[in-house]
Amino acid sequence: MSRTRISAGLLMYRFRDEALELFLAHPGGPIFRNKDYGHWTIPKGEVQADEELLDTARREFQEEVGIEAHGEFLPLGWIRQKGGKIVHAWAFRGEWDETHKHVCNNFSMQWPPGSGRLQQFPEVDRVGFFSLRQAREKLKDTQHPFLDRLLANLGLAVS
Repeated sequence: MSRTRISAGLLMYRFRDEALELFLAHPGGPIFRNKDYGHWTIPKGEVQADEELLDTARREFQEEVGIEAHGEFLPLGWIRQKGGKIVHAWAFRGEWDETHKHVCNNFSMQWPPGSGRLQQFPEVDRVGFFSLRQAREKLKDTQHPFLDRLLANLGLAVS
């Protein structure tokens, strides 16, 4: 019997020179090392037993990018990714100092495959703010509805 995996995440945004910018994360590890467009994501993670969705989103954001999320959280609903995982999301207005390296937790995986060697990799290897156009290029297609819902929440035209 398959169990649907449920994750929760946060989409941080800011305005620079009146232009909306969105904060995205690039998955770490050797599989995604050379993949860019269509592979970035909102910082997110799986919900633990007895954990509220928004609490998961805030915890995962802290673990994956080293920023404590606070302020008003705008609900962005949920989407189903290609692999079947359901992702719930919220947006909040925030900042990140690009001069500092982000801090995140690591995961273990056998690498190279079949080698029997477990190696540690960062869950997220890069983060950054992107214009709406750039975010649409970088973000996984299935997460694009989060961008549209944020624009609607902010009263901006969906483009």
